[in-house]
Amino acid sequence: MNFPIQTPAVAGPDRVGQSTAVEQSRAVAEVQAAIYVARQFPRDVGRSRSAMQAACGSMALAEKAFYKFPRAGGAVEGSTIHLAKTLAQAWGNIQYGVSEMRRDDEYRQSEMQAWAWDVEANTRHVLTFIVPHAKFAKGKVEALIDLRDIYENNANNGARRLREAIFAVIPDFFIGEAEELCRETLAKGDGKPIEERAAGAIGVFQGLGVTEAQLEQKLGRTKQQWTGADIAQLLITLKSIQRREIAVDEAFPQARITGAEITSKSNGSRKQAPPDDDPWAGQEVARPGSKGGAA
Repeated sequence: MNFPIQTPAVAGPDRVGQSTAVEQSRAVAEVQAAIYVARQFPRDVGRSRSAMQAACGSMALAEKAFYKFPRAGGAVEGSTIHLAKTLAQAWGNIQYGVSEMRRDDEYRQSEMQAWAWDVEANTRHVLTFIVPHAKFAKGKVEALIDLRDIYENNANNGARRLREAIFAVIPDFFIGEAEELCRETLAKGDGKPIEERAAGAIGVFQGLGVTEAQLEQKLGRTKQQWTGADIAQLLITLKSIQRREIAVDEAFPQARITGAEITSKSNGSRKQAPPDDDPWAGQEVARPGSKGGAA
């Protein structure tokens, strides 16, 4: 008995809707136009530097230009996405963006992409990465359920990768000069005397539960010895706390008390000199209750 041979159906080409075709054509035309305009109007490095210097001389940018967060018992510092975007605008002929390409609720993760493109030099830096819907807090990983928490987590991770992508297509000399100018602006402040700026910093941190003694301990000198650079360092820490990059008790940990110090106090004798690996052990530091968490 002969059975008819069935030939498997071959899928035909996918149909492309009119709106999709229009969008594809628009995207191609946009890229061509961007390259054409960049070649017709190349950047003027001198003008770009002038724009960068003017921006970095403003406290509005300088106080948002750096971040600081804890890692492996220390702290990591660097430039923020705010500075990166400002430098991209000043350098000119740069396009950048970040997008969520796919969200997988089953595995609780998002696939995202951040990119920056120097249209004039035709240099493009692309970062594709996975963002888990989770956060590390209080020594353990916590799953994120609320949609707003997931959005903010994706946005924070996307901003970090976008910052790296932008810095990858901007010359190092341009970035280095901008960072130096921002630090100088922070050190100079808004024209107020250093004593007034120090008093203002102490008042702000007292609202977060941080005492003057803790500030002095962190900077390694008394209030009377503070410089503009010290105030700038406190401002960077404050902004990182406000952006929830670091918690108050992480930025200002409680002072440690050594066994020698306890023995010295109990015997009523003079306190011994602090060991080399613990320069703060011998200091009298107020120990308020920990606030825990960021402002």
